[in-house]
Formats: sequence, structure tokens, C-alpha cells
Amino acid sequence: MKLNRPTFQDVLEAKSLIKEYLPRTPLYSYPQVNQLLDAKVFIKHENFLPTGAFKARGGINLIHSLSREQKERGVMTASTGNHALSIAYASSLFGVPATIVMPEKSNPLKVKAIKALGANIVFFGRIFEESKEYAEKIAGERRARFIHPGNEPALVAGVATYALEVFEECPSLDVIIVPVGGGSGASGCCLVKEAVSPNTQVIAVQAEKAPGAYLSWKNKKIVTDKMETAAEGLATKMGYELTQEILQDFLSDFILVSEEEMVQAILLYLELIRNLSEEAGSSPLAAALKIKDRLKGKKVALILTGSNISMERLTHILGVASY
Repeated sequence: MKLNRPTFQDVLEAKSLIKEYLPRTPLYSYPQVNQLLDAKVFIKHENFLPTGAFKARGGINLIHSLSREQKERGVMTASTGNHALSIAYASSLFGVPATIVMPEKSNPLKVKAIKALGANIVFFGRIFEESKEYAEKIAGERRARFIHPGNEPALVAGVATYALEVFEECPSLDVIIVPVGGGSGASGCCLVKEAVSPNTQVIAVQAEKAPGAYLSWKNKKIVTDKMETAAEGLATKMGYELTQEILQDFLSDFILVSEEEMVQAILLYLELIRNLSEEAGSSPLAAALKIKDRLKGKKVALILTGSNISMERLTHILGVASY
């Protein structure tokens, strides 16, 4: 089934809605990060949102758009955490019953936050794709609205509003670097830049140990691959049709980063800007360091997409760090 691609008008309408429920997030430039990359760097702090991650924007836009009947029947989705938080948060705002299927060994910090928002959690599967397949099956049986993590135009239009905020404050941006799990954030950035700043390059970044979206983009078809990364927000095995279609048209480049490079970026954010990031949120900085020569002297935005790292993972990272 061909999905309708969201338009720039959809993004503008999403912005009008979302501003009633979420604060505008800061876009800060830090001297030490500028020196590190030898560029003028702007960090978009999506980690400042109430859920600790950018996806809350998409959840609000999608849940609000549902029919009264769909809202009454409830929604069901699958997630490693941040997508679940966004759906749980939006469902609590609009009084919609929500069930989230999560992998059995999910981040306990995110699990507690989702439960606090009133969503029902079902644990199923070792990895996200197994949880997703189960959620889709159960949603069909219950006649609930299944929310796909990527193939949802309203999700893409919603998360694209952060890119709109970036370009409003920095219209002459040369490069914007954004993480890719399902691809809603990167495809949203592409839609916005094409409308307001066509010469800006959008560069996607994914984990070397979960390169499904990267390989799908590179091969121009949906590819399934390994999923072995600790970066929960990047932990997908494949590309998704809607977001890949947009990325194929407008994405400038796609970078893979190692687990060690993301951990180093987490530590750099803590040291240089005193901000906490999860691996997915730190991956744009990791990618920027990898292509530092290409960024020299340019205006670059890095999307710090989220800070929902577990205490266990953070303690491990700090324990093995050498100063």
C-alpha cells in the first residue's frame, strides 16, 4: 500500500498544533564544541522536551489526528522506548487508551516513564522487530489503531517541526546531522530543508551494528540486516517505506558510527556542555567528528534527539571512561 507523503503544509499545521502542548526547544551554540569541530555548531536540544526526546512531537500530531472512533478503541504500538514515550504522552493528553509492546530487556528508565503516563506495557520478543510484529497482530485482533514507528505521515510531519524551528533561527545553515532509527526525524528534516533551504545538506547517521536503514538507502530498496547496537533509538533491523522514499529524494549523505564513537560523544556532551545524551542523541556529534574535515568553517546543526539513557548504561560508560 502506497503511503501519502506528508507535505510542508502538513508540517506547518503540525507546528500550530504542537506549540499548544510542547515548549519550543533551544538551539544553542557552545564555544568548546565550535573549537572541537572547527565550525559554527548549533545543538538542537530535543532532550529538553517533557519526555526527554524529540518523538513527543510526532505522537501529539498523530494522536490528535485520529477519529473519535479510533481514539475510543485505543492505540497500540511497539518501541524500544522513545516512540513509546511519545505515544503514551500524547495518549494521556487526549484520553486515549494506549498499549505498548516492548522488547523483554527494555531500558527500565523508559519503562517506568511509560507506566507513569498510564499506558499498558506488554513485553514480547528479544528485539524491536519481534515486538513490532506482535503489536501489529494483537492490534488487528483488538481492532485497535496500530501505530507504525516509521510509516506514519502524521508522525513525520510532527517531528519535522523541530527542523522548522532550527531553520527559523538559523536560515543560512550548511549542514544538519540527524540520527536514524525508523527515519522519521531525518525524513522530516529533508521535507523542511527542501521547502525553506534547498542548499542545506541533511546527513543521516546510524549505528554500524544496526545498519538496516543505511543499507536500504544505499541500495534503494528495503534491506534487513543485523541489530546489535546498544543505541536504543537506532535499534531497527530495516528501513521503512515512507521514510526511505523521502530520504532517497533529499538526503545528502549517510554516515555509520561505532559503539565506541557514540560513547565518546556522550562523554564529550557531558564534559563540554553539561548535557546528558543517550547513544542515539550523541550519534550526530560522533558523525560530525568522523567527517570533521568536510565541516570546517561551516554552519552545522546537530540534533540532540534524546537523553533517556538508563542509569545502568550511564554508570557503565562512566566506569570505563578514562580521563
